[in-house]
Amino acid sequence: MQRPIAIEVRGVAKRFHVPGPRAPATIRARLRNPMGRTPGRYLEVFRGLSFDVEQGEFFGVVGRNGSGKSTLLKLLASVYGADHGSIRVAGRMAPFLELGVGFNPKLTARDNVVLNAVMMGLSPTEARRRFDEVIEFAGLQDYVDLQVKNYSSGMKVRLGFAVMTHVDADVLLIDEVLAVGDAEFQERCGDVFERMHAEGRTILLVTHSMPIVTQYCERALLLHDGAIDTIGAPDLVAERYYEVNLSAILERPDNTLPEMSSHIVAAIADPLARITDAWIVDDAGERTGILGEGTPINLRADIQVQRQFADAGFRFQIASSDGKVAFTSDHAQLTAGGAAAAGQLLEVSSTVENRLPAGRYTIACDIFQGEETPAGPTKTVRLEVAGEKRGASMLLDHEIKVRDASGEQQVIGR
Repeated sequence: MQRPIAIEVRGVAKRFHVPGPRAPATIRARLRNPMGRTPGRYLEVFRGLSFDVEQGEFFGVVGRNGSGKSTLLKLLASVYGADHGSIRVAGRMAPFLELGVGFNPKLTARDNVVLNAVMMGLSPTEARRRFDEVIEFAGLQDYVDLQVKNYSSGMKVRLGFAVMTHVDADVLLIDEVLAVGDAEFQERCGDVFERMHAEGRTILLVTHSMPIVTQYCERALLLHDGAIDTIGAPDLVAERYYEVNLSAILERPDNTLPEMSSHIVAAIADPLARITDAWIVDDAGERTGILGEGTPINLRADIQVQRQFADAGFRFQIASSDGKVAFTSDHAQLTAGGAAAAGQLLEVSSTVENRLPAGRYTIACDIFQGEETPAGPTKTVRLEVAGEKRGASMLLDHEIKVRDASGEQQVIGR
């Protein structure tokens, strides 16, 4: 059943005026143009943007630099007004737009916390009551009477995020909160995301991190060239995001690939094979995203071979919500002879012993040519292990089985 709409965007267009260069500083030019500038131009950010976010949904917004992600958040937060179209937000909203926005740099953290909490809907009395809790979460107990202008970027992010998560908001707008901050703070952010999502809050998160998108978001949206390029399942949006970035890199005049392996580029741009679907099943064979502690993890994946290649292999990796790798499977051959034929359809199944602690995980599935060369883009699956959180995980016993579409052959990797 569809949930009520929390954010409704219909036909939104936005453009900014970019002033032209200053006119020549001659007497005649000044008489003709007292303002001293040429007419300039308009920069179109959006045209006809429309989408919905459901109540209680964790929704991601991604895109290359300059695609309008932060502008979209400011439109939703009413910092900017739309030139055309309409935006409706249901419920009380708490925005975390960008570093330092909303803080008065000449005020102390104590004054800024109370001021921002009141602006987000709390009474002054309630804002002061929650002050200690906010400061403790931000880890700034020793700096409450220091002016915010003297804070580091990480301290400002921690303070702003702490304020936002301690007000009673129905809709939260978050811009790149995990881009700044140490590993401990990022882990705490992950815990807060899980708690707020469980409470039924609506969260719209702007990020460049595809692991964050696939780990937390229920759906995602990719902005490109002033419009919605892709909207839907997080793994599909993440794959398209990589394709868009790769196309932009290849179109550069110098055609350089900074810190990017040519094998990875080939796997995205011209894959040898694709994982068309990947999912987890329960004991009854039904798809699921939640398993109890100790319940075996039954992973399934469908692979379509695009072009013939030798030494075809499969491997998957399980990572926790903070990005730490909890488990990496053995490398399994996809075919008995090692070579995969063009057009071949393969079904992969793996049963993994589940000694994972309770929490959220991402399972990243990959195809390889040989042991290390990627043969296609990564496909991710989300998994939640229900229960109380506890210590680290350990090595997990597992097996991987592969059969082709005819079912005639079966290869087992351990």
